[in-house]
Amino acid sequence: MELFFLALLVILMAAALGSGFPVAFALPGSAIVTIGLAAMSGMLFEGNADAYFAQGSPVNWLSAGVTNFRGIYWEVERDTLIAIPLFVFMGIMLQRSKIAEDLLVSMAQLFGPIRGGLGISVVFVGALLAATTGIVGATVVAMGLISLPAMLRNNYSHPLATGTIAASGTLGQIIPPSIVLIILADQLSGAVDQAATARLALYKANTGEFSMPSEFSVSSTSAGDMFMGALLPGLILVGLYMLFILVISFVRPKMAPAVHFDGAYDRRFAGKVLLALVPPLTLIFVVLGSIITGIATVNQAGAIGAAGALIMAGYRLYEGKGTYRPAVLAVVSVVLILGTLHVVPLNIRQVNTQADVIGMLVATVGVIGLLVALSWSGYRTLKIDNTLQGVMIETAKTTSLVFIILLGAAMLTAAFRAFGGEDLVREFLTGLPGGFWAQFIIVMAVIFVLGFFLDFIEIAVVVVPIVAPILLMDPSANVTAVWLGVMIGLNIQTSFLTPPFGFALFYLRGVAPAVVRTISMYKGVVPFISLQLFALFIVGVVPELVNYIPSRVSLTGVTAPPPKNPRLQSCIEDYIRETNANRGDEIKAAIRQAQGWDLSTLPKRRATAVAKALDTAGQTFTALDEAFAASKAIDDAAVNYRPLHVAVRATQDDIRGHKQEIQEIRNRIDLAKRFRPDETAYLAGLEEERDRLEAELKQLEASIPDDWEPRHRDFKKVLAEEKRARLTYRRTTDQAYEPILELIGVLRTADALAALEDDLRALGEVVRSEQSADSKEEAIKEVERQLNDGVSDVNEIRTALSSTRRAIRRDADKPEKAIQEFEKAVAIMSEEIAWRTNARESLLPQLEAYDAAIKYTIGLRQLNRMPDEIAVEIAACQAHHTDISLYF
Repeated sequence: MELFFLALLVILMAAALGSGFPVAFALPGSAIVTIGLAAMSGMLFEGNADAYFAQGSPVNWLSAGVTNFRGIYWEVERDTLIAIPLFVFMGIMLQRSKIAEDLLVSMAQLFGPIRGGLGISVVFVGALLAATTGIVGATVVAMGLISLPAMLRNNYSHPLATGTIAASGTLGQIIPPSIVLIILADQLSGAVDQAATARLALYKANTGEFSMPSEFSVSSTSAGDMFMGALLPGLILVGLYMLFILVISFVRPKMAPAVHFDGAYDRRFAGKVLLALVPPLTLIFVVLGSIITGIATVNQAGAIGAAGALIMAGYRLYEGKGTYRPAVLAVVSVVLILGTLHVVPLNIRQVNTQADVIGMLVATVGVIGLLVALSWSGYRTLKIDNTLQGVMIETAKTTSLVFIILLGAAMLTAAFRAFGGEDLVREFLTGLPGGFWAQFIIVMAVIFVLGFFLDFIEIAVVVVPIVAPILLMDPSANVTAVWLGVMIGLNIQTSFLTPPFGFALFYLRGVAPAVVRTISMYKGVVPFISLQLFALFIVGVVPELVNYIPSRVSLTGVTAPPPKNPRLQSCIEDYIRETNANRGDEIKAAIRQAQGWDLSTLPKRRATAVAKALDTAGQTFTALDEAFAASKAIDDAAVNYRPLHVAVRATQDDIRGHKQEIQEIRNRIDLAKRFRPDETAYLAGLEEERDRLEAELKQLEASIPDDWEPRHRDFKKVLAEEKRARLTYRRTTDQAYEPILELIGVLRTADALAALEDDLRALGEVVRSEQSADSKEEAIKEVERQLNDGVSDVNEIRTALSSTRRAIRRDADKPEKAIQEFEKAVAIMSEEIAWRTNARESLLPQLEAYDAAIKYTIGLRQLNRMPDEIAVEIAACQAHHTDISLYF
């Protein structure tokens, strides 16, 4: 019966959407009606309202959607969707202020004389508008009103003209900043949590281990990652559109003829083009650049974009003296703030010097100037045609629409899970032959077909939460969430072009003249849909196009993970192996030379540690070779083992599913015996189903080959050997570099330690004085703080000073004990200063030269931050997807 109500849920939703019922009510309405009918039917036929639910009760599932929605979006930390109204405001403001119109006209005049140039200019402007407005309806309507008449006047083919405008208008769905990408990032964040839990459960079930290595966990994503990941695919799509138009213009010149420009290409025209092009490009650079460089979050970048759009609208709408004054004031204010930040660190809590005070005053002037410019521009947009009010109303409508659909989708997804829909989808996908890629292709095909009938928001918030956890948890592909999100985003983009409900076609039909037939528009979008699918194929085959930029920004940003991060180790070792192949002789020579150092100036403990580290450094090459030999052994063994592993793990997954179903039926049998003992037919049916499943379970268990256990045990030994070899190499490099790094730090701070000697000796008078114990302790603590601030490895001195403080506190009547401990601290400091000063002169230059030779290979794991040039290499390595299923 659960399947019946699941089908009823889908039919009700499809019927409501197909009849034109508002999406915001169709989604939750179908969920409420279906859950209500299931509860009533359960009470009527079973005497239990929960009977026809896979699990839980109707009350739980009716409230689940709202509860989940509130739990997710009312959290202070969960602020992803705040960016939506900001970017919507930016887009509508640029469209209403006719900046988009200026851009279209100028680019058409600039590219028109080239064969196919008018069509190329439409694509170019569509890409720019996508990166500034991101509103498909506004972009298509604007280009349809301005470019379509010009293309028709110049004898452009009707299908090519309409197809170009419709396709270019949809670029805002994949080129950041995009509302679709924000919604997908939000939906995927929850999917990642579910996938991570499922993968951990799979690892426990298959290996028996309770903790999974962190490098096997599912990688998360954010709106910023989605923006960066979609950048290259979006540009590839733009390039494909332009290339198609260019080829058509040469193969069939009559379809895209050149357009003569009556004006002159003079300074005035150049100024017009620059004025139309530079401000939007600057806004794109500031918004996306601030995200990519890590200066701003997506929400902050959205605020920057909204403010920039308001400034631009302020001078575009105004006609009269002083047109550009607010914009000039804004630019000067921003330059003033940024210049001050570059010179003085602005922190109101740390204003200590006169320069800090001046910096704060100058920055305050800049902030006031920027606020005046924004208020000035806002006043202009409010007074001129009431533009600001109209933009605010449209922004509120669009944002409300998105959130209402999200709420409805949360309720629909809860109902879908109530009737076991998620389990049904999982069983169907995981049961497909071909593994992950078969599942992925089916999901992409379903999303593509749904695009013929549903809007992008509906697909993103209904389909993604169901299928994304299944795809992300699969260790055989181990895809990143950002790659999956961009692939879905590219696929969803086709929904704007696919008839019968392609919204871009509706928008264009509304502004196109009657001479353009609807069938011509349908014909025109077909090649562009094909290009979108081709771009989807390219990104699927080359995941680096999506993964590289987010990975690079992550590894080169301010918050980059340290090189010791477990997720980076495999790629770091690949990099070191390649470096050793190029510079191995040089590094080995440096090690041999270091092994001949005179370490007599060092204390015995340090000399022994350094000598051992130098010997260990020579062993790192062998340890790394052994690690890669162990990895190769896995590859060799996997050739014959992998088919068995895949087959048996699939069978074991079926076994677990059967056991779960059997347990559920047993629970239903127990309930039936308690509440429906007279319905023998119903009880017999349940027992028959249980017996059938138990028979299938025995068959599944018997189908596991007899040689599975010994072969699996042998392969686990190969995996364990690789793990041991990798850990041995990492431990060897750490032991080879840590003493060297520590000694360099000690010797470099020898002068700082010597400078504190007088302060330490001056404490003698304090310790021997009649001051209170609190005063003495505070004086000693001050010297301890100075030692901690600028001197390396002064543990022995600090220990002696701590003993002095304890003696002062505990043995106030025996001052000689405190004096004795203090004199011990002075003696230790004198010894430390002596050997550090001598070793600095004799050893430090050699240590620094040796460090330069091994720092970025043997010592890479010990660095606090990875150098950018190495981070770029590691990012390229991490951009690949790696099959880790053999570890499960």
